Amino acid sequence: MTDDTQKTLFYPFEAEILAMPGADTRVLFIGAPENLRPPSGFCDALQAVQGFRPAYLGMEQRGYSVAPDAEGEAYDMALVLAGRHRGQNEAWLAEAVRRVAPGGLVVVAGSKKDGADSLRKRTARIVPLEDHLSKHHGIAFWFRNNDPGAVDRLQPGPRDRVDGRFETAPGMFSHDRIDPASELLARHLPDAIFGRVADFGAGWGYLSAEVLRRGEAIDALDLYEADHAALQAAGRNLAPLAGDVPLGLFWRDLLHEPVTRQYDLVVMNPPFHQGRAADPVIGQGMIRAASAALKPRGRLFMVANNPLPYERMLEAAFGSHGETARNERFKVLWARR
Repeated sequence: MTDDTQKTLFYPFEAEILAMPGADTRVLFIGAPENLRPPSGFCDALQAVQGFRPAYLGMEQRGYSVAPDAEGEAYDMALVLAGRHRGQNEAWLAEAVRRVAPGGLVVVAGSKKDGADSLRKRTARIVPLEDHLSKHHGIAFWFRNNDPGAVDRLQPGPRDRVDGRFETAPGMFSHDRIDPASELLARHLPDAIFGRVADFGAGWGYLSAEVLRRGEAIDALDLYEADHAALQAAGRNLAPLAGDVPLGLFWRDLLHEPVTRQYDLVVMNPPFHQGRAADPVIGQGMIRAASAALKPRGRLFMVANNPLPYERMLEAAFGSHGETARNERFKVLWARR
């Protein structure tokens, strides 16, 4: 999401097309960016919603009131900063209408290259728009919450479960299929899985489900994930599979928040993108976190794109390491404390 999109969202207020919300106006901001910069004079009572842990922590540090999910009701206004995922945008719009008071204003903005104009046209077929404009390479549009039935019509329909087993939603990593890298790692997990196990970057729970399926002597399984919605989905996906195995769900930024528990095994498929650009820094940070969280003789199993140079980091952080499997795109690596 670019800074231009935020500029597009706030432009109608700065241009006095829409009245600037006063100090006592209650505003809900769904999809609020970490670099949030409201215009001068914008209301103080702004409740931000941000489910990505690093961005949440950054906003909290800057003093904003922020939560991973929308909370409260009867807001005077709702802002929605749309992204690339159609289903997620539609769900956010429905959530905005659900939370805003009758007659309250809903203002939406998104980038043209991410399909904001299509979102505007779809929304206009459901609720009457007051107006729209194009600015800073984006589209902004707004409407009043005057139709009690709009929530149901805006909400995207139910989705099929991935592989018939897993609840997901647009916006989550690999929301519509099992990620092929994770699938490769699952096929090459160790035969003996025991003790306390952690899944770093657990997503909606596929790897953890495979760990539960293979492990017969697991004392506990903890999931660490930066995407709050994905972590909650993982908890629901794994609950029927866990049996007597205690599950821990930790909404964490593994690059900046320490892991306080110690594990016999860590599995992970680390993200390798910052935005749209490939970047091994996230994986390197997660390797350091895994090394610190493993017991002596504890094991790490991970999967990565073939070109990413994680072996040097494994050599520096572990006593031994190697490669278990490889295909044309991915490699499975192991390491031991």
